[in-house]
Amino acid sequence: MSEESIKIIKAPILEEIEAFEPKFRDSMKSDVALLDKITHYIIKRKGKQLRPIFVFLSAKICGETNESTYRAASLIELLHTATLVHDDIVDDSQERRGYFSLNALWKNKIAVLVGDFLLSKGLIFSMENKDYHLLEIVTNAVREMSEGELLQIEKARKLDIEESIYFDIIRKKTASLIAACCACGAASTNATKETIEIMREMGELTGIAFQIRDDLFDYQLEEDIGKPTGIDIKEKKLTLPLIHALQQANNRDRKKIINIIKNHNNNLEKVAEVIGYVMKSGGIEYATKQMHEYKDRALTLLQSLPENPARGALQELITYTIERKK
Repeated sequence: MSEESIKIIKAPILEEIEAFEPKFRDSMKSDVALLDKITHYIIKRKGKQLRPIFVFLSAKICGETNESTYRAASLIELLHTATLVHDDIVDDSQERRGYFSLNALWKNKIAVLVGDFLLSKGLIFSMENKDYHLLEIVTNAVREMSEGELLQIEKARKLDIEESIYFDIIRKKTASLIAACCACGAASTNATKETIEIMREMGELTGIAFQIRDDLFDYQLEEDIGKPTGIDIKEKKLTLPLIHALQQANNRDRKKIINIIKNHNNNLEKVAEVIGYVMKSGGIEYATKQMHEYKDRALTLLQSLPENPARGALQELITYTIERKK
């Protein structure tokens, strides 16, 4: 994200972002020394905080931020962090954002329990403050995220993903949480049901565009090695460029590609062959076009909301999701 983009996006919510840090730290506190040590490590390695930014901008479009908005941002960040911890265990990942994952440092059992602790903290935090409307939005998102992950695992075994199933997976797995951010931001200001639904749908469309951008990174040249990584292919993930290529392929080529993904996904030459095929088949152009269509639909919904600085910043953030370099 360019410095200019960051300034535009954060300008209407600078105070909120600053005030959020200590509130989020407090929401993680525990009497258990080991837990405090681990949660301190989690806070230290936090990312761009896109989700709280979505919450605060959504709230400011619909009204004024308040304590309920901060609780919404904390709830989503707690549940999102819990899902990342559990994802790392499931994927046996040793790193996240350049830091060791919790399971790499403290082993799986502790990492699972920390994930559970963060989930319960988020739920208790909301119950104590009677934020039932926020809890409903976020717990629905967590359910969808779990369903999306399981659907992806099920389909990865058979490698029979159609485009409609792919969109169902990413809507649940990725877009549901960004949708929850936007809906919670609106709900925290007591916006109307209609406005909350517009915000939710806009977040969902943005999340789908965001995930397609992630898919396209697999085909982007890595500066270090001068060629695409093909990580998704190595992990047997069928992403939109590849699904489109398989749809265009004749029977012989389709069988060959699926055989490589199933049985030779660690062979760098074979993976490069699949990448080359996807590029020649127009898979990159097709996915890029779809990504822009979802982004444009999100921006059209955004234009239906009151014009203010937060709306301009959210427009910049939605555009950033498809222009980011990583």
